[in-house]
Formats: sequence, structure tokens, C-alpha cells
Amino acid sequence: MKQDNSLPNRIFRVAFSRVARRPLALTVCALLLLLAGCTASWQAPVESRGAKRVPAQTAPARRPALPADYYRVRAGDTLYGIAWQRGIDYRKVAAWNGIRPPYRIYAGQVLTLKAPPVRKAPPRTSNSPSKPTPTAKKKASAPKAKPPSPVPAGPRRLSWRWPVKGRVLSSFEPSDPLRKGIRIGASEGTRILAAESGKVVYSGSGLIGYGRLIIVKHNDKYLSAYGHNRKILVREGDQVAKGQQIAEMGRATDGVPLLHFEIRRDGKPVDPRSLLPRL
Repeated sequence: MKQDNSLPNRIFRVAFSRVARRPLALTVCALLLLLAGCTASWQAPVESRGAKRVPAQTAPARRPALPADYYRVRAGDTLYGIAWQRGIDYRKVAAWNGIRPPYRIYAGQVLTLKAPPVRKAPPRTSNSPSKPTPTAKKKASAPKAKPPSPVPAGPRRLSWRWPVKGRVLSSFEPSDPLRKGIRIGASEGTRILAAESGKVVYSGSGLIGYGRLIIVKHNDKYLSAYGHNRKILVREGDQVAKGQQIAEMGRATDGVPLLHFEIRRDGKPVDPRSLLPRL
């Protein structure tokens, strides 16, 4: 059979003979192409050098609990309200914490509710030099007569009145923490009147057990409180007159319409009926 020696046939024979001589190389190339195709869809994670790592969010640290004789002020607290809740004279709380009138406090402030320890003066030693006594002058000048100092006026005598007309549902009992005042029953919405003139130093519902509460300061010694109101008609800082309406009667936690009325002298509860006129 005559062999075809045309140019295309000669080129095909040369290429085939070269490929046939390298079967191992073809196998290796095929394997490499297969591996490249399998791994083409996988990409290594790339991290930009300039990118910042976001730290994991952690829960906010809780403030440590305070001892019983300390208090951390919350929004809406007043010095009068804190002292009233603890049964302490507000002037003592102010003095222990270096707070001056008008007794402003701020949220987050930590107050001490006990007297600081008394520091004893160090004893005198015999080696300590004594102060020289001043020598008396030969001719002592006659002391000048001082003008009489004005006698300070005493606190205004308070004349209490009943804050509401009604029946006394519970009397004052000093040994019972829930009966630091008296409870007066009447119909819901009855007008609550100021038992004496004074300044409103607390108006709100932040004191546990009192509901909507009003505290009136009458002088440096006496405060009065009106609790479980349905509606409060005065604000902190208001000056109220004796007999002025300051609230409307509400209901206690048990649903009974009443007014919880307290009077405190130097921070301590006293029996209101010992100061109120007899009915």
C-alpha cells in the first residue's frame, strides 16, 4: 500500500510520534489539570492588613453592691426623700456628706447614712513646747462696751389642721414600721389639704410603700407627708399655705381609698394626733 507523503500527513505523523513517546508526561498534565479544576472554587481567606479587628462586645460591668449604711443616688431622688425613707434627719445626712442648702444631689452620687467616726486628738507630750504666755501691758485700756446682739427669733409656732375629714382607719404605732403615721379614710378624689404652711421638698412616687407622695417642710424640725394620692397638684419647691389643696385622695395597694399622713420631728415619726386638734 502506497504511503501518503503529503505535507499534512507528515506533520500528523511527527506530532503523533512525539506524543506517543511521552505517555507519562501526558498523565501528569492531566492530573494537574484535574486538581486545578477541583480547587478552583476554593479560595483562601484574605485579610486586609489595614482592616481593624472589631473586639467582641462584652456585657457592662455591674457596680458592686454598697453596704447598708451607704446609698447610691438615682435619678429623681432628693435628699429629703432618702432621709425620710431611712428615718434619718435630713440635716444629719447633709452634714455627714458635706452638702449645704439647698441640698442638691446628683445621680450616681454615693451618700453615707451614718455618722463618721470621731477622731481623737493626739495626747500632749511633756516634750512639746508650750506657748509663751503674753505679758500683760502696764496700762490696760478700758474694754469697749459692745452693743447688745439681737436675739434671734425662734421658730414659728406651728398650728396644725387635719389634712382631710374622714375616719381614722389605723393609728400610729412606733414599733410597727408600717404604721409610722395614721391612715384617714374617705371617698376617692377627696381634696387633700396642707396641714400647715411650708415648702414642698418632695413630690413623686419614688419611695416604696407610699404611692404618689408629697413631703412638706414646715421648719428645720418638722416635716409632714401625704401618701397614696390619686393626683398631685404641687411640685417640688412650691410654697404652700395652710389649708391649701395639694392633692386628691387615691387608693392604697389593697384598693381602699385613704390618705397616709405622717409628721416627723428631727427625722423621727411622731403621733400626728398628738399635734392635730381634736375632732
